[in-house]
Amino acid sequence: MKKTFNIIFFIKKDRIPKNGDYNIFCRVRLGVQKFSFSTKITTKIENWDTTSNRVTGRNNVANKTNNELASVSSAINKIHDRFRIEEKAYTLNDIKNEYLGLNKRDHFLIETYSKHIEKVKSMLGKEYSISTWKKYKTTKTHLTNYLERNYNKEDISFKELDYNFIFEFDYYLQSNDIAQNSRGKYINNVKQLINIALSNDWITINPFRNFKVKITPPDREFLTSNELLEIYNKEFEIDRLEQIKDAFLFCCYTGLAYIDVKNLFIKDITIGEDGNKWIRKNRTKTNTLSRIPLLPIPENIIEKYNEHPLRTIKGHILPLPSNQKTNAYLKEIAAICKIKKNLTFHMARHTFATTITLTNGVPIETVSKMLGHKDLKTTQHYAKILDKKISNDMMDLKNKLG
Repeated sequence: MKKTFNIIFFIKKDRIPKNGDYNIFCRVRLGVQKFSFSTKITTKIENWDTTSNRVTGRNNVANKTNNELASVSSAINKIHDRFRIEEKAYTLNDIKNEYLGLNKRDHFLIETYSKHIEKVKSMLGKEYSISTWKKYKTTKTHLTNYLERNYNKEDISFKELDYNFIFEFDYYLQSNDIAQNSRGKYINNVKQLINIALSNDWITINPFRNFKVKITPPDREFLTSNELLEIYNKEFEIDRLEQIKDAFLFCCYTGLAYIDVKNLFIKDITIGEDGNKWIRKNRTKTNTLSRIPLLPIPENIIEKYNEHPLRTIKGHILPLPSNQKTNAYLKEIAAICKIKKNLTFHMARHTFATTITLTNGVPIETVSKMLGHKDLKTTQHYAKILDKKISNDMMDLKNKLG
């Protein structure tokens, strides 16, 4: 005899929450058997429709909540359908244990993250950069310290995670004087683990779904035309400063990041359909192809190092020390050229995007492709910076004119 099977959602009006958000419960019935559990999804009581057992309205919040309830219902129905198709004897308790994962081994946050970091390490130089790997390791260190301090644990299962976990983790990072954008990046790394858990059905609901990561686009400093000319016209008697100057200028006119010019080889310079020299190279950070036509200044710099041992023996385009030493030498160059900005190698990339290209009318879509950005929004930050500079310059002019 076929047993009646149904799923309904409800809220318990007698349990008045302090914040006004009522937990939505799910009741599953198979014949005369039934069990209920909290979905950990919440809503305001005035938004709950007892007829449809769903949230009313067509706004984003209502749609999101109803979609989450539909996901719960779908997951339970799939389990029931599988048991029914297998034509084996089963009870509601079997469905309950399967859905709640009571038949499965628990999966843990730090354990999963450690395995993920090892996978990233094995793909360094292919899909991931060393800096990304180090950021993952730093995130793991913060998570481990947070668990020890707040939970007195070395690890925690994904099933134990809730909104409060990520909220308190953010507060923990704040209390350790970690800047907002860095906190946002660490939390996004943790969210990647949640996606892994969801994809593997270790959990069915995202515990951090209502937590919004706050990241403010940083101010990207760049050199003006006059500052760039000051460096270009300066000849250094010390070889290491002259080499760093050339590498910096090369990136100001190509937009390459430090790691990409460090690993730039002769084979990466090709002849385009226009008959001119182009750089065609995948960015280390995103593995996105950058296609950059060579301007006269970087072409001349390449020719300058034709006889350098790194070129003749290993095929490197330019000699570059470590990123740390490079930035230290740039500080010397800035002091000699009387540039008051915090001169770093990455500023060359910003200068290419602003002073060299956008200021001279190169379309933002073209700039985005040369920079190897995956998303045009990333490039649009540079356009906003230019708008801000124009506004400040005009304000200065207004003050001068009285």
